[in-house]
Amino acid sequence: MSQEMNIAAQHKFGDALNSGKLDLLDNLVAADAVDNDPALGQGPGPEGYKAFFGEMIAAFPDLHLEVERLVANDTDVAFAYILTGTHQGPLMGHAASGKTMSVRGMQISRFENGKLIERWGSSDQQGMLEQLGLTP
Repeated sequence: MSQEMNIAAQHKFGDALNSGKLDLLDNLVAADAVDNDPALGQGPGPEGYKAFFGEMIAAFPDLHLEVERLVANDTDVAFAYILTGTHQGPLMGHAASGKTMSVRGMQISRFENGKLIERWGSSDQQGMLEQLGLTP
């Protein structure tokens, strides 16, 4: 798979998230994809990603992923991003706060035949909770 195809697949993943059209992930994530840093309770494959991002979009209807820097090769795409949104729905047992958040993260995605097969990543969850006033 070419570097250009990997970048295109990663952009489609971001577009699915930003548009809320999570069914697009069925064609972008392999059924046996491995997430080395899954969210709490996240299941495997495309269904796991759809469930997690569905909960995030319910909590942040204006959720937006902005890629700041992206590098790629014939198997992997690595990128730094900013995730923003307004807390308007339940999140991790907390009622909507109405506050906005902006957090940074990094991710490495490995692709095969146009599908995500493995992922590593980290985002500033503590920073998000602090911005939303959800930490003691």
